Amino acid sequence: MKHTADRLLGAENYHWSVIGVGYPYQFTAGTLAIMMGGHVRVGLEDNILIKRKTLARSNVELVDKIVRISREFDREIATPNEVRELLKLKGKDRVNF
Repeated sequence: MKHTADRLLGAENYHWSVIGVGYPYQFTAGTLAIMMGGHVRVGLEDNILIKRKTLARSNVELVDKIVRISREFDREIATPNEVRELLKLKGKDRVNF
């Protein structure tokens, strides 16, 4: 799919990410995306386990794990403001909540 998107859109003209549902898929799919230059989304709404038979205590625990994996591949972690800019989202100062 990435090869087709690169061919049709141009690799520099889009951003992509993965969501893996359940354990271990959230982390295996995320690791593959990291290796391929993509982005990762993790969270309890898609996976409740941090490792086999062990419930994650929070989203922070899942995020920390994928951050550790990312750093093993020398990938920088985007700040919230960098993500907003990358995805062309409104800044926190421009929303009414």
